[in-house]
Amino acid sequence: MSDLSFQPDEAEIERRVEALLFAAAGPLSAAEIAARLPDNVNVARALSGLRARYEGRGVELECVADRWRFRTAPDLAFMMTEEREEPRRLSKAGLETLAIIAYHQPVTRAEIESVRGVSLSKGTLDLLLEMGFVRLRGGGARRAGP
Repeated sequence: MSDLSFQPDEAEIERRVEALLFAAAGPLSAAEIAARLPDNVNVARALSGLRARYEGRGVELECVADRWRFRTAPDLAFMMTEEREEPRRLSKAGLETLAIIAYHQPVTRAEIESVRGVSLSKGTLDLLLEMGFVRLRGGGARRAGP
């Protein structure tokens, strides 16, 4: 239950502004912040105080296009990146080609095309090579196998 009838001190105003910004789904304008606070509250002073308090910390208060938000300090942004490998899905042609290679290995491109009944696109074999599922072997006739 919120009691907006009493006039809070500056520390309490900053505390409320901080809570609003922290819980907001996106950046808030000073007017949007003021709408949730008691009348005659100096929002600009509260934002200025919060900005000074968070300066040099792990999160900082910033204003972009007249809207306020907390964000990670720029010098710590590297910690927020996560490198992960996205699983690559094989097309139906890629799965068929891989199955033929696994069953008939070593096999030539012509043999793969003969079993599939359609020509093998260069991209399909290149993708299998890139993913490390097959490798090319031998001399004149290129043969694919694990």
